Amino acid sequence: MTITNDTERAHLIEGGKRLAAVLRALRAKVAPGITTEELDTLAEQMIREGGDEPSFLGYTPEGARRPYPAALCVSINDEVVHGIPNESVKIVKEGDIVGLDLGLTHNGVIVDAAITVPVAVVDEVAKQLLATTERALVEGIKKAIPGNHIGDISHAIQKEIEGAGFKVVKELGGHGVGDLVHEEPFIPNFGKPGEGDVLEEGMVLALEPISTAGKATVVLSPDGYMYRTKDGSRSAHFEHTILIEKGAARIITQ
Repeated sequence: MTITNDTERAHLIEGGKRLAAVLRALRAKVAPGITTEELDTLAEQMIREGGDEPSFLGYTPEGARRPYPAALCVSINDEVVHGIPNESVKIVKEGDIVGLDLGLTHNGVIVDAAITVPVAVVDEVAKQLLATTERALVEGIKKAIPGNHIGDISHAIQKEIEGAGFKVVKELGGHGVGDLVHEEPFIPNFGKPGEGDVLEEGMVLALEPISTAGKATVVLSPDGYMYRTKDGSRSAHFEHTILIEKGAARIITQ
């Protein structure tokens, strides 16, 4: 999506505030004993109570065999992204790291964000993995200015993750968002500065570093949605929807 008027911009900003509030509430609920299905139910309830729609529910990505059956993606430990919370229901345990990925549609404008949450006490590797991946998102956003290239974002993310000794999942990445859940351009989490599309003012992008503590090879689960690390290593995922503006990108889902 490219913002063309003040109405679209206002809807985008308001949607981002609403999604951020839902994710904050979900983060507070992540604790030992809660189920993935309970988190999904809560996410959908809060979105609908605000008069909005869960963007992922019923959405069929390109290449998928069926629509996504939940409002929320919940991915635990070696589950990289797109864990279906209401089919293979799991109970969250102390020491887990839990990825929460959520889309919200406000007045026709879609916003998308993700966080990875530590459950009670986690080990030092998990702490470092989460902190590094979140820093990588910050570094990517710094490069999201008019005149820069997609590769500038990609390189900044890769440098932060690999510099800390972790690996980038290369099959997955960020994307345009706004009119649809997934739009062009695709934004890899690895690359070279100066490569790729030029960033223009008004572009709406979802940046989402995805990293692993082991090898970066991933496999698609039989459900057609969830990716796991092939070696069973843990994975982290953080995402913001941003708006490209003069000087610095505006973080919409903060």
